[in-house]
Amino acid sequence: MSAESSKGAINNGYELDHELDIRDSEEFTEHPLDDTSEVANKKGYFEKNPKVARLVRISIYVLLHLCVVGYFSYATYHYHDITNYECYWKDNPLCGINFCTGYGMLLLLLGFIYLGLFYYYVFKPMVGHSLHRNYIKPFSKKWHNFSRTRVVSLASIALLLALLAIFVYFECRDETQKLVSLVAPCFFILCGYVFSTNRRAINWRIVITGITCQFLLGIFCIRWEVGRKIFECLGNKVATFLGYATDGAEFVFGDFLVNNNVFAFAILPVIFFFSFFISILYYMGTMQWVVIKLGWILQQILGTTVCESVTAAANIFLGMSESPLLIRPYINKLTKSEIHSIMVSGFATVSGTVLAAYLSFGASAAHLITSSVMAAPATLAISKLYMPETEESQTSSDSIELEKSQDSSLLDAASSGASNAVPIVLGIIANIVAFVAFIAFLNGLVSWFGYLVGLEQIDFEWIFSKLFIPLVWAMGVPKEDCDIIAKVVATKTIINEFVAYERLGQYIENNDITARSAGIATFAICGFANPSSLGILIGSLSAMAPHRRSTITAVAFRAFVVGSIVCFVSASFAGILIQEDDERANYNRIFEKLGRKNVTQF
Repeated sequence: MSAESSKGAINNGYELDHELDIRDSEEFTEHPLDDTSEVANKKGYFEKNPKVARLVRISIYVLLHLCVVGYFSYATYHYHDITNYECYWKDNPLCGINFCTGYGMLLLLLGFIYLGLFYYYVFKPMVGHSLHRNYIKPFSKKWHNFSRTRVVSLASIALLLALLAIFVYFECRDETQKLVSLVAPCFFILCGYVFSTNRRAINWRIVITGITCQFLLGIFCIRWEVGRKIFECLGNKVATFLGYATDGAEFVFGDFLVNNNVFAFAILPVIFFFSFFISILYYMGTMQWVVIKLGWILQQILGTTVCESVTAAANIFLGMSESPLLIRPYINKLTKSEIHSIMVSGFATVSGTVLAAYLSFGASAAHLITSSVMAAPATLAISKLYMPETEESQTSSDSIELEKSQDSSLLDAASSGASNAVPIVLGIIANIVAFVAFIAFLNGLVSWFGYLVGLEQIDFEWIFSKLFIPLVWAMGVPKEDCDIIAKVVATKTIINEFVAYERLGQYIENNDITARSAGIATFAICGFANPSSLGILIGSLSAMAPHRRSTITAVAFRAFVVGSIVCFVSASFAGILIQEDDERANYNRIFEKLGRKNVTQF
């Protein structure tokens, strides 16, 4: 090939008739545009005029607060007007200061909001920092050193146990059968010591403090009237909030499927709505802030490490697969005991995404929330009893930073939150279908063997439930209800809590058990400790930390058992604190709202 022809072959047409002036390669090097920096540094009007921007920002804040003050003033006038002219002859929900609804709720909301604004924008920068640096921090160090001495620790524990014993005496002196509920916690603590991986390493301060906090939270949420009303109000608000998912489900699936309570179409769609909402809070940083604060409280009270404390706090709101995402960068650094604690926290609680499903079966929203709150300190305490810490943690509260949302905008977070719920819903459906079918197969097989020897009434669930009768009796269930509650607990253990709550709701509706037994059972099955969840948690944690898979699988079954124990201990404390009359009235209100048969007798 000639030089000319080769030139034409390379240069496509135009260059065939024109000589090319090939320049030095240096002339083709890329140079930055002269005006690039000018474009990058070009500022907007408010950036050029910070005083104007500050004035506009202050004006917006003032206008917003004026709107709030104006609305509150008119609401106060309207409340005063109703009180004077309607409350004497007409039943109006706005009459009186009701802190769960109406004007009282508005007072609480505005009070909390402005108290928080005052603390973070006035008190903390002006007084709080210096107060903490000069007084609180030095005093806390001195108190920490003083309270950790052996004599003071033993004296504090002895005083605490004495006070709890006095409370239990006055609580149970008229109903001595309630004292049976103490059998289960004492038995599980003894088992924890016997089967502990390292008895000498047990930190009894963590164990005693955590279980005591669990009992004190039970007193506040169940026995104390003010606390009970707070959690009843909170439970009602949560139920109302989750109930709005029905509108979306009716639009997509139609009124027939939703109104007839077809499980997959009427109950599970609420998971989409809750996941959508949590994703928005996660993007805004609200969820991380709440979790880190609660985790800090647990860490300060119990003395546990920051990662396991944060995860225990997160499990109050999130599920067992979602809460470890907050500490995903640190899972590879966690000790064996910390991984065990994280898994126990997942098994001992339920997530908000499935709360509405349990409520639709007749479960008490207040009890479900109370159970998750009580489990937060208990999971750390009991997990450290069964698997004490023998290594040094590589994470600290000074170095940890919670995982941030990967979404690009608020709309992206909302959309991804709803989409992320698809595998959760499909997983629930698949597991329920598979495990219910498998248990039905085992029932049929055992029934066939029983039929051959003249015992037609025996099946697998019947045999398995008998193993739980001593356990439910030790939790304080009356003898006449032990067989039924044992079946419910067995159902939760071998199938899942969905089926267990559905069957418990039927027993309550048919007046087969007392209200107190129903309340104890609600706490006992309020956890994800079932075979399908065991596989889900192993898979999710292994995906986040592939190098720790061997450790995760090694502690998984122990965590499964300990997670169930946490729920049983909470149920035992509930058995001491629950009052039959209050519980009966509670279930009457629940079934009235569900539009089902009013439960008037137990």
